[in-house]
Amino acid sequence: MSSIGGAGIGVGLHAIISNPAQIAAQPEDAKDKAHHLKNGKGFTNPWDSFIDTTPLQFMRMFFWRSVTGKTKRPDTTPPTVPVRKPTFLPSRTTPKLRATWLGHACYYVEFPSGLRVLFDPVFEDCCAPITIKHLKRFTPPPCEIEDLPIVDVVVISHNHYDHLSYPTVKRIEKKFPDAVFFAPLGNKVWFEKGGIEQVVELDWWESRDVRLEDKGKGKRVDVVGSGSECGEGKGSGIKATIGALPCQHVSARTGFDKNKTLWASWSVESGGSKVWFGGDTGYRTVPELDPSIDDYGPEFAHLPVCPAFSHIGLLRGPFDLGLIPIGAYEPRHMFSAMHADPKDSANIFVDTKCRNALGMHWGTWVLTEEDVLEPPRKLKEALRWKGVGEGKFGVCDIGESREFESGGE
Repeated sequence: MSSIGGAGIGVGLHAIISNPAQIAAQPEDAKDKAHHLKNGKGFTNPWDSFIDTTPLQFMRMFFWRSVTGKTKRPDTTPPTVPVRKPTFLPSRTTPKLRATWLGHACYYVEFPSGLRVLFDPVFEDCCAPITIKHLKRFTPPPCEIEDLPIVDVVVISHNHYDHLSYPTVKRIEKKFPDAVFFAPLGNKVWFEKGGIEQVVELDWWESRDVRLEDKGKGKRVDVVGSGSECGEGKGSGIKATIGALPCQHVSARTGFDKNKTLWASWSVESGGSKVWFGGDTGYRTVPELDPSIDDYGPEFAHLPVCPAFSHIGLLRGPFDLGLIPIGAYEPRHMFSAMHADPKDSANIFVDTKCRNALGMHWGTWVLTEEDVLEPPRKLKEALRWKGVGEGKFGVCDIGESREFESGGE
């Protein structure tokens, strides 16, 4: 470990960012950019596994469920998901990979190299542009941003309000002025309009090398050329490679900007540890069925699945830890294209070649109609169905930390 590894946990480090000396493996058709609209004004999911729904179609489905009495409102009466006060390491030194769930899709990950990464932080009460009662938290954040010891990198999967919050990122910028934000294509301008300059935006299958050093008197973030001194074995400091990868979702912050910015899953590799962050993703598009029918039954084996996850596992895996969404999936005919259910999540776990995984995207806001404690129950069933060994993919309390070995088989 570099000399910085034992530094005080609150020490801010200077980030040097470069293109990797060698382009990482990617599918042969990645250069075709099939997820870019031909007019250059947005993005799409280029797979048969995704069937889009227009806002008007969505509104009609919601209205029809309401007038026919099918709409369900999950009970959030406590107790629901346990919330505990998190503990963080007193220095940058740790022998294991450590992940702390801060609610919904937010994880704080402490790498053995000393790197500290915050994924999809949203600390506000309401995940909407205006306060809406039914979109308020039913579980509180386990801590405040100001309680985090250090944040080197913030990774954003997409711009939906339950994954990207302006008040939250401004609080992060104030508390951790050296933090670098990574976001998918098209999102950088949103940060810049808010006065946040340390932003790297990437397309699917693109990566950047990052080196963190004692900042001295230089710029907080330097961007240097391809194959620079960020490479392994050159220079000192904490090194990482951060890459944007595909997932099946959509984006929007208003009713007029659907899919104008990209969505992504992410890989972060540092000091021999590899993490895959699934962000928000679907796996298949399921038709409207009676709730008693298993949409993984043999009569639905023909439904296409998203091929991106096997590509990720084959070309960028295996991963020591996957952070995989498991909730916000009912009713399936409305949400399956965008949100994985637990059986989808089990398949994604296997496809991406994650050695271990923790569930997310549940237990914080009521976004859909399944019971709030259903996702972890169904995940256990799904893992048995998929033949995944006990303890490989689980859930934790909000605020709880779990540790994982790196580089295992």
